[in-house]
Amino acid sequence: MSQSQPPLAMLRQSADADCVAAMERLVEKGPDRALTRINALDFARREGLEEERVITAFLHAAQIGLFDMSWNVLCPSCGGVLDANTSLRTVRSNAYHCAFCNLDNEPTLDDMVEVSFTVSPRVRRIAAHDPDALPVWEYYRQVFWGTGSDLPGDDFDKVMQRLSLDAVELPPGDKALLSLQLPAEFVIVLDPVTHTAQFIEVKGEPTTERQTLSLVFNNVRAATTGTATLRPGPLRLSLDNRTSSRVVPAVWVVDTAFNDLLGKRRPYLTAKRLLSNQTFRDIYRTDTLDVDQRLKITSLTFLFTDLKGSTELYERVGDLVAFDLVREHFRTLNEIVASEGGAVVKTIGDAVMATFLTPDHALSAALRMREAMRRLNQTHGREDLLLKIGIHEGPCLAVNLNERQDYFGQTVNIASRVQGLAATRSILATAPVVHHPGSVHLLGNNGSKPQAHNQALRGIAHEVAVYEIP
Repeated sequence: MSQSQPPLAMLRQSADADCVAAMERLVEKGPDRALTRINALDFARREGLEEERVITAFLHAAQIGLFDMSWNVLCPSCGGVLDANTSLRTVRSNAYHCAFCNLDNEPTLDDMVEVSFTVSPRVRRIAAHDPDALPVWEYYRQVFWGTGSDLPGDDFDKVMQRLSLDAVELPPGDKALLSLQLPAEFVIVLDPVTHTAQFIEVKGEPTTERQTLSLVFNNVRAATTGTATLRPGPLRLSLDNRTSSRVVPAVWVVDTAFNDLLGKRRPYLTAKRLLSNQTFRDIYRTDTLDVDQRLKITSLTFLFTDLKGSTELYERVGDLVAFDLVREHFRTLNEIVASEGGAVVKTIGDAVMATFLTPDHALSAALRMREAMRRLNQTHGREDLLLKIGIHEGPCLAVNLNERQDYFGQTVNIASRVQGLAATRSILATAPVVHHPGSVHLLGNNGSKPQAHNQALRGIAHEVAVYEIP
């Protein structure tokens, strides 16, 4: 394991010491399956570490080559990985088809794209680096299902065998005949390599006559999954692998136990969360989205700030003093945004645009910003830094603008317009922000009672309820 020492030594210089120590234990002693597609949030939970510090550590570890990062498009129904990408740039904006569920899903960065980490082969070779050599059930566990699927532990193989009628490994060009006894249940034949599936609706009177069904695997993914109707009883299933790689089809019985397995989920690191992580934005900057990509986010909270009277400030105290004040203001805002799990998207003059996963974190950041500016003014003995803040939450598109990962859409426009309404030291927020359960709790603890006013916003057809946070 001497190969792992140089990157680990580098990692200690940029990441939390406890996180690095936990990673080192994992790399040195963890079983192979624990080192492929690591769920950073589950890793944090198991090690008793703070999530944001763990995410930061994995990002730095990926940057120096200790781990490889993967952006996996998930089926929201079964949790299977429909596409694995080394970069967000190759995630398509059009629908992905899940043969297992026979569903088309348009990817959203909220919950359909997960980010996982696999140890680099330069650091330690694991079985998943050669997925074609994995045993059938380990292929399902380590390659097919995403990190949000809460799968059984050491008895995984036994559970899979109980849920299926059979499974087989079929090398390129090979054929196989399976003799099965069909129960009076819905049955699915799935190959996770080619994402090919065949539904079998088993109904009617049981039969003793042997039924037959053929399934061909090729390199073309079907847009829909075929369904055959058979009776309970014997089946001869013919499997023909016409691809250039092995396939590992399994015959699943869709019963209560099967649905219970697919229904067990755990939190995982989403693309949405990573794009709103300050460390990620600092490290990867422009290497995130392709210029032609438009990826949907169903809910993101935007916070805009601006300094009131910054032009007068430069006139009053001079360029040098004003520059130092504004720089201190930026540093303070950046620290608050990062501590609330958000990220600064960009600065425009003296203004800041930041994103947060949920409205309550944006609102908490705004309250802290206002207090921080009050303290800075008190320290300097002058009311120089008067911050105006606007917050709004809603859907948007993640895009690449001006060689920067940015956001586009009406939600962004409304957040900016709301900030434009703010006066000295004002925090203005829209109804989705104020009515969020976390915001209600936060404001209740502060004893704040927001006042609502319907406002006409430039470029917005209808009036918007805007709340002033006292």
